[in-house]
Amino acid sequence: MVYVRFRTQEGEELYGIQQGAELLAVEGSIFGTYQETGQVYSLDTVQLLAPCLPSKVMCAGTNYMSHIQECNEKMNLHVEVPDHPLIFSKGPNTIVGPGDTILYPAGVERVDFEGELGVVIKKRCKSVPKEHAMEMILGYTCLNDVSARTLQWGDGQWTRGKGLDTFCPIGPVITDEVDPSDLPVRTKVNGTVLQDGTTRDLIFDIPALIAYISEWITLEPGDIIATGTPAGVGPIHDGDLVEIEIPGIGILKNPVKEI
Repeated sequence: MVYVRFRTQEGEELYGIQQGAELLAVEGSIFGTYQETGQVYSLDTVQLLAPCLPSKVMCAGTNYMSHIQECNEKMNLHVEVPDHPLIFSKGPNTIVGPGDTILYPAGVERVDFEGELGVVIKKRCKSVPKEHAMEMILGYTCLNDVSARTLQWGDGQWTRGKGLDTFCPIGPVITDEVDPSDLPVRTKVNGTVLQDGTTRDLIFDIPALIAYISEWITLEPGDIIATGTPAGVGPIHDGDLVEIEIPGIGILKNPVKEI
């Protein structure tokens, strides 16, 4: 199934099921029980929105060996391979959807893109065993963990640098029709490929992340786990176009504007 959230030309915001170029509107909850309303929209006549509205985004830091290597070699950081997932969070204020603008704060010296696979939680869960973790998932989406490096490194912790408004674009869809264990994750800036990794290289896989996070924090329907970013992260600037592409999910495109 491919789930979307969209705004009609009349301004109505709906959830739907995407079938090719058509969107079948639904009522109820895509995280529980829903039914089709009979309304059908053409994809080119609506505005796609962030496909869900999470109460929180739980992010896995340094979860690709290639990214750890570039942190040590190119960012003048000392980063070791973690012995357990390193988790930080982003709030609802960071969420934007396909085509929405990433707002670059004036006076911040460096802001980076980080293309990632996002895991969308289907049901409220706590203390989930690894062997049942995949049962908690509605589907997968593209995610950009935008990071104000100047603030992140200067503060010595990540809340402010990762948590600014618009710093977590997601979309364009949520789908369960992909194998998350071996998905390419690519990022382009202005058409140039800068990241080209695969989820096969995750240090902690998706069941491990769900089990670890839910041991401590209750996950709610619509919450997202950002699984980490591969090597190739880099700065963005005013006027750039960032594209996160994961085959089977789509391309998440967002322009950058300095404010």
